[in-house]
Order: sequence, then structure tokens, then C-alpha cells
Amino acid sequence: MHTAFITHPACREHHAGPWHPEAPGRLAAIEDHLIATGLDPLLRHFEAPEVTREQLLRVHDADYLDALDARSPEHGLIHVDPDTAMNPHTLAAARRAAGAVVQAADLVLAGTVQNAFCCVRPPGHHAERHRAMGFCFYNNVAVGVAHALASGRVERVAIVDFDVHHGNGTEEIFHHHPRVLLCSSFQHPFYPYTDLNFRAPNVIHAPIAAGLGSEAFCAAIEDQWLPALDSFAPQMIFISAGFDGHRDDELAQLCLTEDDYAWVTQVVCDVAAHHAHGRVVSVLEGGYDLLALARSVRAHLEVLLT
Repeated sequence: MHTAFITHPACREHHAGPWHPEAPGRLAAIEDHLIATGLDPLLRHFEAPEVTREQLLRVHDADYLDALDARSPEHGLIHVDPDTAMNPHTLAAARRAAGAVVQAADLVLAGTVQNAFCCVRPPGHHAERHRAMGFCFYNNVAVGVAHALASGRVERVAIVDFDVHHGNGTEEIFHHHPRVLLCSSFQHPFYPYTDLNFRAPNVIHAPIAAGLGSEAFCAAIEDQWLPALDSFAPQMIFISAGFDGHRDDELAQLCLTEDDYAWVTQVVCDVAAHHAHGRVVSVLEGGYDLLALARSVRAHLEVLLT
């Protein structure tokens, strides 16, 4: 079977201003690098459909969706928070980004592909049920997880999130959900300044202090994630794949490398092989140094392809 690579040209039309790090060039850097390194022909390419309102309503409030639609500008930019801006094409891009994860879930559950990578933007893991924040509008991975559960083909789904920022939106949507396990590693203290005193039985926090690098990252995964994942025995795994912990990324200070991203991808794939028939859906989140992002995604995909 193959690894699906799902994207859409609309995802390049969203922008949040000329100096904003979450820029269209992120997707171009990834796709150009995959072509240059010969990995692109090994992937099975799909064009993302638009998410439906019904699919969004599984994780977002109707009033929130209506408010986003009403605020979408006809020209220029409007800010929904200091870091998060919309242009006239933002919601079209966001609908394709969330739709990609729904498509990925269907492809993997049908056995059409073994796993999938959604090369999409805007990202999603900071978007809460009723709030856009942190560059995010729709919570893409949450939409895909809810769709997989609604399909009736899986009973238990795990989400692993190795973005350098904590996925507060995914946690807010799924905390205390008995069919979802969320394992999250992140730099702490750091945006969005998660309260680590919060506890839910299905949420595993693995905070890492700035500058500690690969050793601390690997220990957090092995000590915090793996026991929980083995106990939960997920039937499908979704990855919030943020590559902004890379040592070349100026937005954070975890000092990770491509090898770390390849390693954690292999760890997740091993868990999926043991519990979930190898079923993995990966969704792009952060990563803002273009060269480091492209190399890290390549390392991630090389593992998914094996």
C-alpha cells in the first residue's frame, strides 16, 4: 500500500500579512524539496475536498462557525486575535485543510492507503470549539478524529502531538472523551501557557524545558506517551505534526533535528503496527524555518513510506 499526500492549491491563498511566519511558502518549500530529493513520485497524491458543515459541527459550535463566516473580509486582512488574521481566501483554505484530514481518515480506514500526510494550512491544533487562535481557525486533526469515530469503523483513536506548542484546542475539544487519547509533548513554559495543573484521564502532558533537546524529547515520549498508548490500544493514530521544535526554527528553543522527527515517527508507526493495523494520519501543524521544515517533513515521510 501507499502513503497518501493530500493538499490543495487553495491552502496557499491564505496569508496573514507580509511578515507572518505562517506563510504560503511553507507548503511550497515542502513540495519543492520532495521533488528535488526524489521522494515525491513515491507518494500517492490526492486533492483535498472541502470539509462539510456537518463535519465541522462535530467539534465546533454553530455560533462560532457563523461568526467566522460573518467576519471573513472581502479584501485586506482582519485579525481575530493578535497572531491570527484572515484574508478573503482564509476560510476556503481552512475548509480544504480540514477536508484533507477527513479524506485521509477515509482513505486509511478503507485500506486504500496505509497512512497519509496532510500538507495543509492554516494549521489547526490551537483552535478550540468556539475560538480561533494561534494561527488556527478549524481544528483539522479534531475534525478528522471525530469523523473517524462517527464512521463506526474504529472505537478508540489516539492523537499524538509533537508540535513545539501545546495543542490546547485539541485538548479542549476532547478532554474527558473516553474514546480519544491525547499525548502531547511541547516546550514549557511557552505559548499558549498551558496550565499543567489541569488533569483529564485521557490527556498525557509531556512538557519539556527550552534548550534540553533530543535527549529530553525522547525521554518524554518513552516515559509519558508509550505506556499510555499501549494501555489504550488505539485502533487508529492521528499525528499533529509540528516541526517548529527544530533547532533552526527561531520561534522556539527545543533544539530538535530531522533525526528526532524520524525517530518519533517510527515510534508512532510501531505503536500503530502493534495496535492499529498500521493506520496513521499525519497533519501538518507548525514549522517556520523553510529549509528545516522541508527536511523534517521529508524525514517524517521517509518513515511513513517504509
